[in-house]
Amino acid sequence: MTPLKLRAEDREDLQVISSALQDSLVAVRDMGLLQDQKRFALVLNRFCWEAPPDAEGHYWRTHCALAFDLVNRVSMRDIGRRFDDRLISLLAIELESSSPAGGSVLLLRFAGKPAIRLEVDRILCHLEDVGEAWPTAWRPGHRLD
Repeated sequence: MTPLKLRAEDREDLQVISSALQDSLVAVRDMGLLQDQKRFALVLNRFCWEAPPDAEGHYWRTHCALAFDLVNRVSMRDIGRRFDDRLISLLAIELESSSPAGGSVLLLRFAGKPAIRLEVDRILCHLEDVGEAWPTAWRPGHRLD
């Protein structure tokens, strides 16, 4: 399986990254703002939607690094550092708003109520798989209602 390495600079690029990361798991302790670099980074356990199951019906997961650059402010809802070992499941990354004068607001939505809001100078996001993928029998599913 070929590792993913993607870059987003606009809404359409961000939608591709969001699709690749749907149902990724992240520990609260594995995310944070690197203030001196204006970068918000996460390490995720990514379900490999792009890879077909193997002969035994196993799907694939891999670790993935995700970084947002040019970040001015980070707000978190229902994500507290007292729950550092808590795993949350990423549902989507959305462009909440953008200004013609510059600046955008990105929203990372997680299952349940947790969310992360990033105020950025412009969209600049990088995703890169790290390490080897491993098999999993569990495929995420979602109710349609």
